Amino acid sequence: MSTKLKKELTLLELVLMGVGIIVGAGIYVLIGIGASLAGNALWISFILASLVAIFTGLSYAKLSFLFPKSSAEYIYIKKAFNENFALATVLLIILSSVVGASVVSIGFSQIFTNFLQLFLKININISPNILAIILILICCFFLMLGIKQSAVLSVGATFFSIMGLLIIIFFSIPYFGKEDIFLIKNPFGIFEASSLIFFAFIGFESIPRLAEEAKNPKKDIPLAIILSIIITTIIYVLISISAISIIGSEALSSSENPLGDVAKSIFGIYGLLLVSLFGLFATFSTSFLILLSTSRIIYGVAEQKILPKIFLSISKKRRVPQNSILFVTIFSILFCFLRNLKLLATLADFFVLFIFILVNISLIRILKSRKDNKNIFLPFLATFLCFILLFSINPMIWILGMFIYGLVFLIIWKIRK
Repeated sequence: MSTKLKKELTLLELVLMGVGIIVGAGIYVLIGIGASLAGNALWISFILASLVAIFTGLSYAKLSFLFPKSSAEYIYIKKAFNENFALATVLLIILSSVVGASVVSIGFSQIFTNFLQLFLKININISPNILAIILILICCFFLMLGIKQSAVLSVGATFFSIMGLLIIIFFSIPYFGKEDIFLIKNPFGIFEASSLIFFAFIGFESIPRLAEEAKNPKKDIPLAIILSIIITTIIYVLISISAISIIGSEALSSSENPLGDVAKSIFGIYGLLLVSLFGLFATFSTSFLILLSTSRIIYGVAEQKILPKIFLSISKKRRVPQNSILFVTIFSILFCFLRNLKLLATLADFFVLFIFILVNISLIRILKSRKDNKNIFLPFLATFLCFILLFSINPMIWILGMFIYGLVFLIIWKIRK
């Protein structure tokens, strides 16, 4: 009997892991940029962005209920279109994920270096790229220990990353009402900010890739997707109201460390220490969970006999897909050496939105094939909203992204033909 992945993840663990991958370092930066566009109405932008995430999340929830497999997007798109579309899409998911892991890991190394210099007066002459590689290797070590150990570690890191935001929210309550959060100076700025802020919600799509390690995937995976989006929305809205109430939208938008300045206004220099510590937990949690979910989708697609059998290798003792984990670790390390990571990160964001559109359209096609026309409105709406956000990205990135996807599809089509 072949070794299978171990079904150990509960609903609570799935929700916290989902929240952990969504609440990354992005919120620490995006809140300042969002304030420059939306002003005091920043919290409305977060709500609008969350609606796009929820509608697409509902599509993922429905599809994960119908097809509870770790190959996730591959299965969804294959059922709706064909194998070539599905394989091209999953290759881009893997590419964008390893780029994301590299970018977030470099973000961790920069926060870590600043923390050592500012608070411990330690100057280390190590490149952020090297520190990022060390972090990825540490993540790989823990991923090899087993899914339960991975869940415990990620839940712990998620707890501390969220705790930092909750502390700021709690101590900012006396400031509520100081600024008029209903003041709307630029309605278009609110929508522009929501397009940007949407990327702070990316991560929920990783939850279905853990389906084969969930105790009750048909029930828990869809619920975990929706709950993780709702929880992060509440946290994001409250932290945006807190930040605006304490230092105002102008100071927030001009700050290089927005949440750091908010925390400093409450706790003094210790506020910066607080934000740095919890920023480390947030970036670690995100990097770790990206590597985890990407290794699972590689394993899931190999199960469909599309990727080589080598990715089906499972440790008999720990019951983890060891070769898949090693693959994403090595490729994430290689991307750490690339210089223009900002371009790659923006391209990865484009691919995420493009994949969301394909997933929503896949659900529409599957529902129509089942004569279930009454439930296609929400995926239609989600597709429309994702298209709006997609076209808010730089046109050159849009063209480059479509060119890469088309090229990958043609190569796959030619090889398989």
